Amino acid sequence: MTIPFRQRSGEPEEPVPGEAGRLLPRPADPDPRAERRHRPGGDPARAAPPSPGRSGRRRRPALLAAAAAAVAAGALAVTVGVGGLPTGTAPAGSPGTRERGHARHAASPGAVRLLERAALAAAEGPGSPVPGDRYGYVRVTGWTTSLDGDTGRTGRVAADREEWTSVDGSGRTLQRDGGGTRWLDAPGDGTLSSPTYRLLERLPADPGALLRRIYAETVPGHGPGTGSTTGPDQEAFTTIGDLLRGTAVPPGTGAALYRAAARIPGVAVVPDAVDAAGRHGTAVVRDHGGERTEWIFDRGSLRLLGEREVLLRDGPWGSAGTAVTSTAVLGQGIADRPGELPRRDG
Repeated sequence: MTIPFRQRSGEPEEPVPGEAGRLLPRPADPDPRAERRHRPGGDPARAAPPSPGRSGRRRRPALLAAAAAAVAAGALAVTVGVGGLPTGTAPAGSPGTRERGHARHAASPGAVRLLERAALAAAEGPGSPVPGDRYGYVRVTGWTTSLDGDTGRTGRVAADREEWTSVDGSGRTLQRDGGGTRWLDAPGDGTLSSPTYRLLERLPADPGALLRRIYAETVPGHGPGTGSTTGPDQEAFTTIGDLLRGTAVPPGTGAALYRAAARIPGVAVVPDAVDAAGRHGTAVVRDHGGERTEWIFDRGSLRLLGEREVLLRDGPWGSAGTAVTSTAVLGQGIADRPGELPRRDG
């Protein structure tokens, strides 16, 4: 039996009873991009590991009940879709609460500098108005990790995806992945969980105001008293990462998102990381729950190459230093029509 594990959830975490609680590592960060990924209509991702570019969000209590039942039956196979800092005070824009079990340290100076450089690079993108009948395009490649609870063996599950999303939300979304080609419902106005280009354009340009907007959605589900093991800071970091690599992003919004990320406590830098396409770069990272989320940037252009999750301690999923998910963004831009590639001029 395959149990999707660590697929992000907006639900509060609940304890896992008995043997299942001992077998399953602690839950990782939820993924805020839920609504359009696993809707009815034959999307094979509902029964398969999620694309690294868009981890599927599922209701955690139901997952854990299924996991407990599988352990009781003696066969558990799960799929992972996971998620030196100077001390200081949390920056403006972040909530004034501590993450569960963690002191909140300001982002490191190196992270702030790198994110500002990434913001300046993003702001130089094409700034001409985008007609509403165009489509935001993204192509990602990557993999997740599966764990067989009987044998303890892990393996990689490939996941590639192309997606065309209507700029103004009026057209249907075209998706291509290992399961084939499918049309999804039109996204409408969009939300932070399922954004359109127009919604991204309307987000606050001020990074403090933008981060407050993001925390307004993460704190209710992951703040004090919710039972979440994620916490609003990690959820905010995850949300921004998903927005940056989930579809085409307006240049000004991309710059604001990088500057907002620089205000999240606990953000740091590692000098070298590699994405799912084998490209090396410098990474902005955040540690949480024994794992490290890494945003990997090209050292020259400061373009976002991809993202990965790396274990910080030994466990069932592998030894410390093992990457358990990895994504590479291979294409991003504005296309004239679904199924077509963006023009080279943006």
